[in-house]
Amino acid sequence: MTHVSMLQDELQKFVSTSTEIQGAMLASPDGFVLASVLPAGMNEERTAAISASMLSLGEQIGYELVRGNIDCIFVEGEKGYGVLVGCGAEAILLVLASHAVKQGLLFLEIKRAIAKIISLLG
Repeated sequence: MTHVSMLQDELQKFVSTSTEIQGAMLASPDGFVLASVLPAGMNEERTAAISASMLSLGEQIGYELVRGNIDCIFVEGEKGYGVLVGCGAEAILLVLASHAVKQGLLFLEIKRAIAKIISLLG
């Protein structure tokens, strides 16, 4: 199994763990798609580029506000949540979830997924 297909399989497993998790994407820090399980109609390339830009900007904001390293960026909208988290230096994980998700469980599942993804990237 290739590196990319293992990442794709891991994302598919992660998204299928909960009906409240609507999608996920792994992107490079440069904004390129590494693996993706996004809802229909979302532009993968644009989403990857925006995700990388948001995490980079969030890190700059954290520095300027003297908040230290940023663990995640959490976006709440009328249709649910978007969570951006770094996966080491090699990838960014974007998770899309509905409002019905229990946030504590979501963050626990994200931490578990990150550990698996980092082991695949390493």
